[in-house]
Amino acid sequence: MAVSTNKVQLSGLARKLVVDGLMEESAAAEAFQNALKKKQPFVSYLVENKLADSLKIAQAAAEEFGVPLLDIDSVELDTEITKLLKEDLIRKHHALPLYKRGKRLYVAVSDPTNLQALDEIKFAVGMNTEAILAEETKLEKAIEKMIEASDGGLGEMADEEFDDLDGLDVEDEKQDEQVDTEVDDAPVVRFVNKVLLDAIKKGASDIHFEPYEKFYRVRLRMDGVLIEVARPPTTLALKMAARIKVMSRLDVSERRVPQDGRIKLKVSKHKSIDFRVSTCPTIWGEKVVMRILDSSSAQLGIDVLGYEDFQKELFLENLHKPYGMFLVTGPTGSGKTVSLYTGINILNQTEVNISTAEDPVEINLPGINQVQVDEKTGLTFAKALKAFLRQDPDIILVGEIRDLETGGIALKAAMTGHMVMSTLHTNDAPQTLTRMQDMGMPTFGIATSVNIIIAQRLARRLCKNCVKPIEVPNEVLLEEGFTDKQIEAGIKISEAEGCDQCNAGYKGRTGIYQVMPVSEAMRRMIMDGATAIQLADQSRAEGIPDIRQSALKKVADGIIDMKEVNRVTQE
Repeated sequence: MAVSTNKVQLSGLARKLVVDGLMEESAAAEAFQNALKKKQPFVSYLVENKLADSLKIAQAAAEEFGVPLLDIDSVELDTEITKLLKEDLIRKHHALPLYKRGKRLYVAVSDPTNLQALDEIKFAVGMNTEAILAEETKLEKAIEKMIEASDGGLGEMADEEFDDLDGLDVEDEKQDEQVDTEVDDAPVVRFVNKVLLDAIKKGASDIHFEPYEKFYRVRLRMDGVLIEVARPPTTLALKMAARIKVMSRLDVSERRVPQDGRIKLKVSKHKSIDFRVSTCPTIWGEKVVMRILDSSSAQLGIDVLGYEDFQKELFLENLHKPYGMFLVTGPTGSGKTVSLYTGINILNQTEVNISTAEDPVEINLPGINQVQVDEKTGLTFAKALKAFLRQDPDIILVGEIRDLETGGIALKAAMTGHMVMSTLHTNDAPQTLTRMQDMGMPTFGIATSVNIIIAQRLARRLCKNCVKPIEVPNEVLLEEGFTDKQIEAGIKISEAEGCDQCNAGYKGRTGIYQVMPVSEAMRRMIMDGATAIQLADQSRAEGIPDIRQSALKKVADGIIDMKEVNRVTQE
């Protein structure tokens, strides 16, 4: 009797899953009944309870009922279309409006046999509806993403969570009557505040507010990679830019030129985090990028930055030299500032006078004289350096050597008994020496003053919770740059699948370094006009691993994977 009852109740997709051998008949019947009791879509119940694979369910449904199967991750969703259907109906039927053609609305569903859902949606929107099949797990994520975007992503955040913002004065809001109405919009205020707090909680380094013709998106840079987190309505673009500019004490009425500012956010009684704000006019509105400046990153200490033991020894040995140049190089966002600040913190003693010229001053360091470079007032790196040399300095930090004048003064300071620390934008350490010559700096000064050059990148660490070893053929390892000796010794390559404790298999970042002290042989080569390639060959002959070799060492240690090596280094 029990079997007969089950057979009567099985219909539609449930029957198809049994026929295809994806589920036992009794299990399908029980699941169908439980989904009815819970008033939950049948497919949602199956996936939630791991009774059947989400993709196989979708493929079976598409084959049986002739409904097109869509990879919803590849579709640019429109918040204006999704607003046609109320949130309660979207959640009830697991249905998401995709687009409309004339008076027909196309809706993504995971169970095309749920005719009651399609009829209810048709009645609610006043249009004929047509089902498009989507995989349940992907559909669920898309629904949550669109609901968060449509309500500003506020969820159940309480007002008291936003009481700690310390970047807004009453006078700042009164710059313009029109702007006053824009920035006082409560939903906009709540949304911006929540994005800031979420970015801090998630450990993001940057926040991007980006206006486009048909949509507006917010992205966070997590572990060096941008991830979209919200899509507020495009109508809020102007208001959000105005709100952020007011908090940053920028000119809200000026929308034609880039501006830079800062916001301070108090996260507790004893800790505050600064945001460096940059606005840039685009054809669809002002793009705003906020860099999160957490002073605790400057207090990390050299042991957690990712240096190998011999690299750490070279770092500290050259850091404590009485004079000369200590240079760090790499692209924007490669961690140069943290490396320099780590060195400055080690040197920061009461008997030492340290002065820095930065553009901008990212992190405030007690006990160090920090100068904010301002091109508008004429306070350039070169002028700040000249002033430092008249103030009895021991150690000078120049945020970046951008031109010949700054580089020339820094060289002279290094040659006259001062330790000079700075950054350049080059791809590796040997190229830094020839880049300085290309800028017009004297060869003799470069050869006698530069003590060490550290080239670096940041790579995402594999999540320790879901990391697993994989088999890679020796031929592939050789192509990637591993040596025969390393392969013979045995190399364990790892990758991470992704779990609820990480971001797609990655969690946190580590530094990859080329720590190259300038040897006597290199000094002679510089004087003889050596090229970057010749200097690189000499560095290799002296046993200094380049950026890629250092990255491969971290792969062998199970810290990063080959995808990250190829993303941040060059073969």
